[in-house]
Amino acid sequence: MTTPSSDLIALRDIVRRFAEERDWQQFHTPKNLVMALSVEVAELVEHFQWLKTGEQDELDAVRRIGVRHELADSLVYLIRLADRLDVDLYDAVIEKMALNREKYPVEKVKGQSRKYSEY
Repeated sequence: MTTPSSDLIALRDIVRRFAEERDWQQFHTPKNLVMALSVEVAELVEHFQWLKTGEQDELDAVRRIGVRHELADSLVYLIRLADRLDVDLYDAVIEKMALNREKYPVEKVKGQSRKYSEY
């Protein structure tokens, strides 16, 4: 049985192997990876620009495929960056969600979009 952590490790290994086979480690510095990640996220944003809400019913088949590919590209760069910085993404998300639970307790924020500094 796989766990989310093992799925992330498998993805990390696939992305790492892809880069190693092409001798791209030399280009995959943290700075370059962050910059590439920001470009991919911007390309994702482009699919939603000028839509009213961006809900699925506003996305035609071509746009859905584009969103899917940009999400994948963004995840690939994020995984590669975490790998280069030796960050366990699964552990980082678990840690951050615990911090978010403290900052945004259900009894104070349920149904609201206020930032933690506003209450």
